[in-house]
Amino acid sequence: MENGQEKVIIVGVETEENQRYFEESMTELSKLTMTASGKVVFTLTQKRPQVDRQTIIGKGKLQELIQQADAYEADLIIFNHEMTPRQSQLVGEAVGLPVIDRVQLILDIFAMRARSKEGKLQVELAQLEYLLPRLAGQGKSMSRLGGGIGTRGPGETKLETDRRHIRNKILGVKRELKAVEAHRERSRQKRQTSEVFQIGLIGYTNAGKSTILNLLTQADTYSKDQLFATLDPLTKKWRFAEGFEITVTDTVGFIQDLPTQLIDAFHSTLEESQNMDLLLHVVDASSPDRTLQEQTVLQLMEELKMNEMPVLTVYNKADQIDPALFTPTLFPNVLISAQSVEGKDQLIAGIKRQLMELLEPYTLLVASDEGQKLSALRRQTLVLSEHFIEAQNSYEVRGFAKKTSKWLKM
Repeated sequence: MENGQEKVIIVGVETEENQRYFEESMTELSKLTMTASGKVVFTLTQKRPQVDRQTIIGKGKLQELIQQADAYEADLIIFNHEMTPRQSQLVGEAVGLPVIDRVQLILDIFAMRARSKEGKLQVELAQLEYLLPRLAGQGKSMSRLGGGIGTRGPGETKLETDRRHIRNKILGVKRELKAVEAHRERSRQKRQTSEVFQIGLIGYTNAGKSTILNLLTQADTYSKDQLFATLDPLTKKWRFAEGFEITVTDTVGFIQDLPTQLIDAFHSTLEESQNMDLLLHVVDASSPDRTLQEQTVLQLMEELKMNEMPVLTVYNKADQIDPALFTPTLFPNVLISAQSVEGKDQLIAGIKRQLMELLEPYTLLVASDEGQKLSALRRQTLVLSEHFIEAQNSYEVRGFAKKTSKWLKM
């Protein structure tokens, strides 16, 4: 271990099935390892029609892995494939080191990042459900629980190898989650009945969602150039210069091959986005894997039945590309740099255009002595113009409001 960082060897097999995105996937695994405070000392790859049923990599490559692990004094092996308990056991015994897979690594990062009670419970549930079938032959790596990558979360209190104990624990966590989810549902319904327009931020991890939330709302959330910097959904109020109040919710970043355990575990986090009036799909315009990342998000949106929702694609990180050479693939869209003042103005203009398509136009007369009514209008609707008509001693207010708004019934 160097400076508290574990020395990690990452392993991947390029097959006919994954060759299209194999390199991007390995780069992502390396970034995930760094996010989990590991240091990649060697990358071992192999080309095969399909992975070896016993050890993922072939016999010759397994020998090479043993040699490299020894030469680099590695602490841990991480495979870029979901492994069966038997596969990780066989490789672990051959190399004499703990072996984890991509899913365990992602679960581990989630355990580091979860802040809210619900986030922590959801991670714990996903980790316990992943661990349950993997108890056999965990003797060696079990003794390691409590230290290092792949061991955070529930592993911090040495997990008994008793399946019944873990099943009971899963039931307990599910019960706690139900209570927390019921509370969240009540808050969500309160927001929905309040007629407030709701915007949700979605997108591939590290595309800049938290930076955009900070840009609009000064929320000061954790936004770093790391994968999964945000885990717990965070809702903040944002007020337009004209006074219109909106809520903006940040969600967990999507990732290629997001483990199914996590789609289930974070369903309520992503469900937050299902009740939004408008989604901002944030895309890293500078990423060489942009198209793949867009497809990953669109596919997950389809799985979550969110593909019918209004979406504005926000191509972020324009400062890292030549805008003249940029060709967008998703529409409607805006191209911005969330780090610049112009970026903020362009984003707000893009959101306004979408609002005017989604909201209903109205014209209202407000008497000059109804100051409270006028300020409520500014807060609850998007006011475009206020014109004083002397003959009627009233303001003619034009703007846009939600279809359910009481202002449209006046």
